[in-house]
Amino acid sequence: MPSHWDDGLIARRAAARAAKAAEREPAVPEDEPGPEVEAYVPSGGTLRPRLEALRELVGLSRARLDQGTLAEAGRVLEEAAARQRLSSRHTVVALAGATGSGKSSLFNALAGAQISDTGVRRPTTSSPIACSWTDGAAGLLDRLAIPGRLRRRPHAGTAAADAALQGLVLVDLPDHDSAAAGHREQVDRVLALVDAVIWVVDPEKYGDAALHERYLRPLAGHAEVSFVVLNQIDRLPGEAADLVLDDLRRLLDEDGMAVGEHGDPGATVLALSALTGEGVGELRELLGKFVQERTAAQRRLSADVDAAAARLRPVYVAEGRSGLGERAREEFTDRLADAVGASAAGQAAEREWRRNAGRACGTPWLRLWRWYESTRRLGGLERMGQVLTPAREEEEATARQRVEQAVRVVADDAAGGLPDPWAQAVREAAYNGAMGLSEALDELAEKAGSAAPAPARGRRAGADAAGAGTAGAGSADGAAKPDGGGRTRGPGRFGGNRSRGAGAETGVGSVKGSPVLLGRPAKPPRPKWWPAAVVVQASMTLLQIFGGLWLVGQIAGVLKPGLVVPALVMLAGVVGGPLVEWACAAAARGPARRYGQEVERRLRDAAAGCGRARVLDPVAAELARYREVRERYGAVTELSTTGR
Repeated sequence: MPSHWDDGLIARRAAARAAKAAEREPAVPEDEPGPEVEAYVPSGGTLRPRLEALRELVGLSRARLDQGTLAEAGRVLEEAAARQRLSSRHTVVALAGATGSGKSSLFNALAGAQISDTGVRRPTTSSPIACSWTDGAAGLLDRLAIPGRLRRRPHAGTAAADAALQGLVLVDLPDHDSAAAGHREQVDRVLALVDAVIWVVDPEKYGDAALHERYLRPLAGHAEVSFVVLNQIDRLPGEAADLVLDDLRRLLDEDGMAVGEHGDPGATVLALSALTGEGVGELRELLGKFVQERTAAQRRLSADVDAAAARLRPVYVAEGRSGLGERAREEFTDRLADAVGASAAGQAAEREWRRNAGRACGTPWLRLWRWYESTRRLGGLERMGQVLTPAREEEEATARQRVEQAVRVVADDAAGGLPDPWAQAVREAAYNGAMGLSEALDELAEKAGSAAPAPARGRRAGADAAGAGTAGAGSADGAAKPDGGGRTRGPGRFGGNRSRGAGAETGVGSVKGSPVLLGRPAKPPRPKWWPAAVVVQASMTLLQIFGGLWLVGQIAGVLKPGLVVPALVMLAGVVGGPLVEWACAAAARGPARRYGQEVERRLRDAAAGCGRARVLDPVAAELARYREVRERYGAVTELSTTGR
């Protein structure tokens, strides 16, 4: 009598039917309680810092780059976060291949059971089928959207083989060249989520352009997590298998996919026959070592980061030296100062200082004559106001064009060498600031107008300045009129009703067609020698008067005759007065020049301050943002942005 009840034929058939039913039932039911999953613990490599740098890079770039440019980087971050929340004990490997390559046969050979359907009908595999060697892979399979009815367990083999593949999740994909578009979409979706890929090719279609151009070449950076298997070598006679394998390696090299040989990193290439089992054991051994390393997920994510960084390189890496140098800043200041007339303002200030010296130390007779000439010239300028209007309008347009040119040049200098999105951001920052630059200068000049010296705002100042022509710092636009506070205010240099200045301290206006300095001290500084010169000039005048009266008295017979002495006294006064005035004018040249240079410097500094606040600072902020994102990009690529 047999010792067991299942020794009979009927019992063996019942056991066979039960085993077949077990193969068809899902090995991991959908209502299975959550398995124990080891948390994803990345090694001490650079993946986590690179992901953090990529996340910061995307965050800093959202305001400057369109969403389409950042879409791939965002997808990589999302997939990396999703993968790191799942098990690190498992390695998900996909079997991909063309129609008739034998990938389903290889899938069954590795699993040791008839799990995936094989046959002549094409396509045979219509949906991804998964085989997991250990528990706890439900989350990973849910991420791949593989239903429970398509989840299997391998056939129990030798203890050594099963132990080597603990943690492997093998996925059989539909044909990537299937005529059904839905099959190709499934292949592309799963390939973007798995940790590694085994590409199965056959001797007939291993050089298919669809495989190399659509998959292998774009995924060349993922060579370390790729296996390329030449299947069906049993169909090749003699040394033909080695020749085909060498040609396959050549094609992979042309694709840029490094082939890992002699311990070098890269794709693993080998030949086998799923039908006869030749080479399957070697692949099983390689897969076992690969799975036990538990680094496939990190390698895959790192390769994804590399691919995303390569796509972003054109929008982050400058072709040449970028930035706003000191020379460009100085040229911008010079152009802006030229537009507001800083040099002409300094010259006008120097002339005014010398006029003040002449008024203080000059002879009274010459001062009376200058007063008469200034009154007559001022009246003539008022009558010519309407005639000069076209010239004034042309000068205003020229001044505004100079400001626009200064902004355009500095924007081009700052944007030179930058990638297009950041160059555009720099130019927009400069142009947005320039839109309010003219108005800001007008307002500052108007505020500075109240600090102008009273003589400079009066009629005599306008008449005196008119002698220098209209090439001064201001631009006339009709006759100036007193405002409500009794001040004389002319139209702005750049148009409008305000005089154009360049800062809160110094500005330029125009009164009756003549330049008027704004924002300097109420009165020019008076040298200590002016009182002495005034006393000497007064003495010369008194000598003239005294000598003249003496001569008149002698001529009238009131005094004793003697013309020599009174004539000499009068001559001393007549000659001494101009000599004193000439000496004072010579002594005033140095202080007047320094005063004009100081006014020009203050006007230049004020123009530079306004231009810096309106244009240079926003441009510098954009350049700082670019430098920050460039540093983040360098952290992502682990390489210098110069390629060194």
